[in-house]
Amino acid sequence: MPSELPLFVHWEKTLKDILLRTGKFPKRVRFTLSSRIDNLALDVLEGIIEARYAKDKSAVLARANLHLEKLRVLLRISHEERHLDHKGFEFMACNIDEAGRMIGGWLRSRSSP
Repeated sequence: MPSELPLFVHWEKTLKDILLRTGKFPKRVRFTLSSRIDNLALDVLEGIIEARYAKDKSAVLARANLHLEKLRVLLRISHEERHLDHKGFEFMACNIDEAGRMIGGWLRSRSSP
């Protein structure tokens, strides 16, 4: 079960925080920027679950890592546009970075002899 993976547990908590914070975005960006952030965060979760069971884990993990990078950019824009306060941005950025390190470690372990 995916819940055994530390990455899954970490990302599930991060996802809940992202959904809570984007739900408070102004209505004018809720169905554009907020929706895209939510979808990318969900894509990362799906990628983690898929990687657990996929034969080609490297491709799935690389795709999840790409979703993380897109998420970083959109969150930075949200912060710059003041839809996300500094504390919230910093917290989410740290969690995204940690997830990226976990995915990177998983990828490196796959390529080790």
